[in-house]
Amino acid sequence: MAQDDVRERETQDDDVESRVAKVAELIKDARIAMLTTVAADGSLVSRPMGVQDVDFDGDLWFFADADSHKVDEIEHGSPANAAFADRSSWVSVSGPAEVVRDTAKARELWGPTAQAWYPDGPETPGLVLVVLHGQTAEYWDSAGGRLATALSLVKAAVKHERYDGGENETVRL
Repeated sequence: MAQDDVRERETQDDDVESRVAKVAELIKDARIAMLTTVAADGSLVSRPMGVQDVDFDGDLWFFADADSHKVDEIEHGSPANAAFADRSSWVSVSGPAEVVRDTAKARELWGPTAQAWYPDGPETPGLVLVVLHGQTAEYWDSAGGRLATALSLVKAAVKHERYDGGENETVRL
């Protein structure tokens, strides 16, 4: 392999790592995501889901009931999207999802959010994991928080200009 090819691949790997790191930074404190799947009739269905406290590497993990609609939809091939919002940023992560039946993985991911929903622990009958394998993420990040956003909105209105909205990017994970 030529040295230029190696450098290009290393640059691409660095770019992927920095993009994943940016998304990870924006969602690091999120406890709830709106998980969207496609129902059998083609409609989109969103529901709040507790995000498991693991470092984001492109995958998002959730606990679910095996007999839930979302599990059925995912087992029938539905893609998934997880949306996050806080005071100054919004993130949308999309990709294929899968249902995982693995008690050891459930134990590894177990935490207070899971305990609140499944008081019998990781061995709860019918407990499964849903993993969304993020392929793309779009984010909007308004640096400076709510006050900076409010000031930017006022400035845009006064100057009769379109609001900037901050940093917006769609990235491949």
